[in-house]
Amino acid sequence: MIEYKIAGSEDIELLMSSRLEMLRIVNDLDDDYQYDEELISCSRDYFLNGDQTTVLVLDDGKVIACASMSYMWIMPTFAHPTGKRAHLMNVYTNKDYRRQGIARKMVQMLIEDAWDRGATEISLDATESGRPLYESLGFGDNRTCMNLIRYSDK
Repeated sequence: MIEYKIAGSEDIELLMSSRLEMLRIVNDLDDDYQYDEELISCSRDYFLNGDQTTVLVLDDGKVIACASMSYMWIMPTFAHPTGKRAHLMNVYTNKDYRRQGIARKMVQMLIEDAWDRGATEISLDATESGRPLYESLGFGDNRTCMNLIRYSDK
């Protein structure tokens, strides 16, 4: 039976295993890839202490999908008087469970949670395969946003 749940600290091992699986699949890494200890440590700390909500989907206790919403607070503006923003990320469904509405339900749960928490904007970085889902939920391109990325020297 498929179960959707908002993860808590008691789910840290499930959160970490789903995060590492998602990173391995999305980045086309070998099954025996050795993750950087800093990435593991910081991910664990973020799940335990970060301002975030993560939905886990389980089938008989095994994680088959996950999605996270990260929250940030910036200077309030007229359009965003609370300054509370959200960023949807790591939406992932195991290949054997895709095209069943699982990602849609996770994202809808996280959108509702974000609005309940006072966020006035939700952003995301979409893959081409994810775009139709996000567009069907009302997300649109924001042509005013620009990014400066500092890449690690590692």
